Parts: sequence; C-alpha cells; structure tokens
Amino acid sequence: MSETTPTPDDRGAAGAADAAGGAEAVRPHTGHGFGRLLVAVYGLLALAATGRSILQITEYFDRAPVPFLLSAVAALIYLVATIGLARGDRTSVRLATVALSIELVGVLVVGTWSVVDKAAFPEKTVWSHFGAGYGYVPLLLPIVGLWWIRRTARATAATEAATTRR
Repeated sequence: MSETTPTPDDRGAAGAADAAGGAEAVRPHTGHGFGRLLVAVYGLLALAATGRSILQITEYFDRAPVPFLLSAVAALIYLVATIGLARGDRTSVRLATVALSIELVGVLVVGTWSVVDKAAFPEKTVWSHFGAGYGYVPLLLPIVGLWWIRRTARATAATEAATTRR
C-alpha cells in the first residue's frame, strides 16, 4: 500500500474531516513537505553522479578505475534513495534507509581514504574528500535523509496510534 497522502500539517480540509471521524486517517509521507526538496536534491545528485560516472568510465577508465566505479556506485545509491523517498511506502522507505546508510558509510570511508592516500584517488569521485567537489552535499545529505525518515516514521506511528484509539 502506498502512503501517498499528505502530512497532518498539509491536510487542510481533509484534516478537519478526519478529526471528525469522517475520513480515513492520513499518514505522513517521506515525499511530501520538506521531503519534496530532499527528493529533488537526491534526484539532481543522481543525475549528476550518473553523468559523471558514465563519462569517467567510458572516456578515462584506465586513469582511475576504482574511483570511477565508486562514482557509479554512488549514482546507483542516489537513484535508489530518490525512488524510495519519493514513493514513501514502507518497503521503499526501508530500501531508502539502507541506501542512505550505505551512502553515509561510503562518504566517510571514501572521504577518509582519499585524504589519507591521495595516490589511491588520482581523479575525483562524488565521495572523495567527503564530497568537496559537490559542496559537501554528499556528506550532509544522508544525515538529513535519515533524520527525515525518522521524523516521518514517528509522525506515522503517532497518526496510526490516534487512528486506533477512535
């Protein structure tokens, strides 16, 4: 079941009907409100990382195969996160949570590795130097994304609890 209904703050008249018991409960959704901005940023990053990795792999693969493959992995993770956050159903949110967790670990590991061993990263990747080439967005985005998922999960739990009390 897709949870594509707006958050309680975005319900307007539907919220009033729900409070009166006349409508089905509205569940918070990772792709609504602030989540729309998050989905848009992830989508843009997925597009940028995909383009960058395709160019790097097709034109310059022999220069730095590991960093370029890491850019492709990052692009795939951004795509999965974008779709998971946008869909917002339980399975998609779980998948997005896994993707964001892997992303955070990847940024930290690759960022540290690229600083400690500069020879291992002769060419930049999305995650090298903690995403410096992308304004450190790759470092901050998974933290914000995981926070947003947790926040909407708590709101969903509160909405479901209020529904069962009726």
